[in-house]
Amino acid sequence: MKNPHHDCRVFGSPWEGVHGTRISSQRRYGRHWHATFGIGVIDEGAQRSASGCGEVDAHAGHLIATNPGEVHDGRPLGGPYRRWRMLYLEPAVLRWAVDAAATGAANDMALIRPVIKDDRLRRLLGELLRLLEARSAVPQRALADALRCEELLVQTCTVLASHHGAQGLPMHAASADVSRARDMLADCLAQPPSLAQLAASSGLSKYQLLRRFKAVHGVTPFAWLLQQRAEVARGLIRRGAALADAAMAVGFADQSHMTRAFALHFGFTPGAWQRAWAQPARLQ
Repeated sequence: MKNPHHDCRVFGSPWEGVHGTRISSQRRYGRHWHATFGIGVIDEGAQRSASGCGEVDAHAGHLIATNPGEVHDGRPLGGPYRRWRMLYLEPAVLRWAVDAAATGAANDMALIRPVIKDDRLRRLLGELLRLLEARSAVPQRALADALRCEELLVQTCTVLASHHGAQGLPMHAASADVSRARDMLADCLAQPPSLAQLAASSGLSKYQLLRRFKAVHGVTPFAWLLQQRAEVARGLIRRGAALADAAMAVGFADQSHMTRAFALHFGFTPGAWQRAWAQPARLQ
């Protein structure tokens, strides 16, 4: 095939050693390897590839995975092209995300299967890749979504290592108090602490904090942060702050970001809330 269709977009992340790609391609890749872990999702079409487990097929909705140094290739299967997204992780990042330094686990971890069927992992990875790509397109979202991206990275890596790695990770439920983590978020709405800082404040691993925080508050730290931002912004608007100023004050990327959070949290927009207080209510 002459000049096969090939469109590859690469985007960075908040972490050194992590990047993503979005690819739509008819290209047949020759045998090659990467120095990183790779975990991706086939969005459309199918692919046949060599792997450390022999030749494998992956279809839309399947996850594909490679280990550092694992020789693989790739070609379309059953159609002219395939479309997929990948997350690439330096080994040190994977160990950091699953707190391997603290637990002693996964120091020499290898992913077991080159093709994975796991709906939960696919959803986590898909949202992480979507946010990372959006951050690259709209840089002002970087700070607003930083904690959510970190949550997703830890969740993705932990599920990947726990269920699809050669070594398991301890998943003991934590009983530690997470009120300090909640207070840290409330005190720093515009520039929230990292997940690692929140976990350290509670004496937990990052993944344990996510589980414990959700068990106590019903939502993850980032979801709680968004709701708290919306609550504080509501008070600022009630006291006369302009919508754009309120959004900036509490850490939303922009006014439209605040509007989406308001709609989800309150069921009405910031504009509707502002108009409700623009004039004194009149008795009929």
